[in-house]
Amino acid sequence: MKDNNDINNAPIHVAIIMDGNGRWAQAKGKKRQVGHKQGAKTLEKICKQASAYGIQYITVYAFSTENWARPKDEIDNLMNLLRHYLKNSLKNASKDNIKVRVIGDKTGLDNDIINSINRLEEGSKDNTGLQLQIALNYGGRDEIVRTTKKIVADIENNKININDINEDIISKYLDTKDIPDPDLLIRTSGEMRLSNFLLWQLAYSEFYFIDKHWPDFTIEDLKDAINNYSNKERRYGGV
Repeated sequence: MKDNNDINNAPIHVAIIMDGNGRWAQAKGKKRQVGHKQGAKTLEKICKQASAYGIQYITVYAFSTENWARPKDEIDNLMNLLRHYLKNSLKNASKDNIKVRVIGDKTGLDNDIINSINRLEEGSKDNTGLQLQIALNYGGRDEIVRTTKKIVADIENNKININDINEDIISKYLDTKDIPDPDLLIRTSGEMRLSNFLLWQLAYSEFYFIDKHWPDFTIEDLKDAINNYSNKERRYGGV
């Protein structure tokens, strides 16, 4: 691998759709939960390297509102893996100086998971390194619906005026408030769609699709995605 210094104009915020965990496992004749476990290890590896490349924020799609339609045994395995991940994440976040936040509708999760999320967020809030957002029970359309309800409630309570509403106001009510929109979206496994992820925030992001399952995604792949992004001229519709 080349020296990190050969990366210029790295994205500040990278969003990742970690696709292909189950298919990776099935291709190896293993149960789908094995792929999810390997995918969690890949995420830890990528987060450790991201700061060295100048990335300040990573937001990952871990469990969507649509994922509840999967078989019950797979959902149960995912939730148990999540419990294990959250249990170990506070120690890892402290060691790697990572600030962790969970976005999505937490009310749809079990109470013990919500409590673990709260402990992780509280315990890592003062860390000054990479900021990791984990999207759990998250859907872009659901986020917009929840955002709209919060805005309407504040209008009814005279906290804001309807004429004050603009793009900046809406952004402040989103799950990703206080962090910049992603500069780059990476999606693995060869799929080329958003799948209801960060629909508002990705309006002007650059997209990078790779035909490789998430557990096989490497540091070198991350570097390739960053270099691809660095060569783009971002016009934001102005030219």
